[in-house]
Formats: sequence, structure tokens, C-alpha cells
Amino acid sequence: MIELVHLQKKYPNVTPLKDVNTVINDGDVISVIGPSGTGKSTLIRCINMLEHPTGGQILFNGVDITDPKYDLTQARRRMGMVFQSFNLFGHLTVIENLMMAPMDILKKSKQEAYENGVALLKRVGLAGREYQYPDQLSGGQKQRVAIARTLAMDPEVILLDEPTSALDPTMVGEVQAVIRDLSQTGKTMMIVTHEMQFARAISNRVFYMDQGGIYEDGTPEQVFDHPQKELTRRFIQRLKVMEIEIDGWEYDFLSAGSEINQYCFHNDIAPRMKYCIHTTFEELVQQILMPVLPDPKIKFTMEYSEAEKRIVVTVLYNGLAFDPKNSENDLSYAMIKGLASDLQYSAAAEDGFTNRFQCTIEEE
Repeated sequence: MIELVHLQKKYPNVTPLKDVNTVINDGDVISVIGPSGTGKSTLIRCINMLEHPTGGQILFNGVDITDPKYDLTQARRRMGMVFQSFNLFGHLTVIENLMMAPMDILKKSKQEAYENGVALLKRVGLAGREYQYPDQLSGGQKQRVAIARTLAMDPEVILLDEPTSALDPTMVGEVQAVIRDLSQTGKTMMIVTHEMQFARAISNRVFYMDQGGIYEDGTPEQVFDHPQKELTRRFIQRLKVMEIEIDGWEYDFLSAGSEINQYCFHNDIAPRMKYCIHTTFEELVQQILMPVLPDPKIKFTMEYSEAEKRIVVTVLYNGLAFDPKNSENDLSYAMIKGLASDLQYSAAAEDGFTNRFQCTIEEE
């Protein structure tokens, strides 16, 4: 139904979409997830041509809608958009909001537009609200009116841009229930959302966006339970990651200690765990590895899981195969072993390094 070919969107200071290539099939319900600023909203706004791409093509049923000669009203009749901020006309009643576009664009009669609008309000749980104005409604009710207004055009594709993000938490459920019902109708949908459980429940595909494009595309089970790529795994597991890269003998270890302190402070890491991180860093990197590496290249990575209250420390380093437990510095290794669990070493190429050591620090 929709094919994105080398889609790009550039702004003066940032390029949220660098090279997006995918096919959206008829009937797909796709949740678009990822960190803030990774182009999620930009992607669906480009698909609807509310944002004009700076490169690439969008093929809708085989027709390139990015072609300057293409009449965009043809695509927009078949694509509905639901925004974060509702975008209802405050001077019109609820039913008038629903009737306007079908009458103006689809040339429906006033009676037909009214009857269809009333039926749609009933469908979204707002029967009897026809003659109220938007400012008489709650946020959740406004968003349900906005969804009904989109449905009034009977679109083939529905795009929803964080439809619950502007709502009070008590109102999120009522809007999600309407979208969940809508996802069962067979319409093609794309939903930008930060609600992971909701995304998992309604989608047949999930796009995780990062690094200027669709970083990972898969079923909800794959993306949420078995992510194939590292950044997806970190996002799904809500890991707070920090990396320290040591590139030689002149590295400023005092600065590294300050970075660890800041990392622990911002993530509210318990004092004991903070002590364990510092000690592991000092004993492993400074006391064991630095003395035996002729030209030290070390990456020290911490992944803190707030849910599990644990930190996985991964240390990559260069040089010949060297297991820290075979170090002559028995005291330093014993200190690490006393503070961390699941100590693992492997001599395998990874990210340009030749050695890998990992351990886990848990909150008592």
C-alpha cells in the first residue's frame, strides 16, 4: 500500500530521517516507538505530506505522492491524521466538527454527514454530545471526537501522532480503548506512541526508530522480547547506559571518576552500587589491564536496569587474549569477585576489540 524509498527529511540543524526504506502493507497496524527526537512524528507527517521530504519517494498504491505534479488532496482524502493536540474547531459543535470535511471534500449531503457523524460518536462512546462545544469536553473526550472526525472521511490509512501524550493519565485508557477497537477493523494504521504495553497489544508490526531511520522492524514479540539490535534492547529494557573510552596512557582517570559520580546521581543509583562501580573500574582497568596492555585501548560500559536494580559492566580491550582472572594481581581480582557476580571472559573480536570481560553488580 505505502512504500518509502530512501526517504529523507532535513532541517537546518538536524536530519531526523536520513534514509528510510520500508513497505507498509494493507491492514498493517504499526506502532512507531523510540527515544525522543528520533523522527517518529516526522515520519508519519511526511507520509501524510504535512512535512515535505527533502529526498526520496513515498509511493501510495504505486503513485509517487512526493511528485510536485501530484494533487495531494487525493492522498489526504484517503489518509486520516490524529494529532496530539486534537485540533478541533472551537467555534463549532462536536457534530459540526465531524460534518465539515465530508460535506466540503466528499460532497456528502448535510443529512448524510449528520447521520454518519452521530453513528461515529456512538462508536467512540460519545452519543448525546453532538451539540456540545470542544471546551465543554475533557481531554479524553476531545481526542475521541478527533478520532471520530478522522473516521468520518472513511480513510484507508489512519496515522496517529502520540494520541494520548497530551492527556491526563486518568483519560488515557478511554482513548486507547477506542484505538484498540479501531485496530480490529482491518484499516491500515500507524501509531507513534510511548506506551509500550499498548503498542504490544494492538500491533502486528513495530518500528523502533533511531540513528535517522527505522533501526529495527519486527513483530511485537521480536522487538519487545527478542530485539535483534543493541539500541533496541537498551530502549526496550529501559537501560541507562554510560561508556568510558580509554585511548592511551595519558587518559584522565580523575575525570572518569567524576563521570561515574554524575551517572550514579542522575540515575539515583544506591551508594553501595556506586562504590562497587568505582572499585570495579579502578581494580579492573587501572590495576589489572593498564599494566599489561602495551597500547591501552579500553571501553568500559555500564548498563543500569532501574526495574531490576542491577548494573551490567562490560569491558572491551585490545591486545592478546588475556583473562583478568589470570592476572598476577590476585588481590584486585579478588576484590572484583567479592563485589560482582557472573564474571565472564571471552577472547573474541567485538566492536574493534579482541577481549571482552563482563560482570554484574546488584543492589542488596
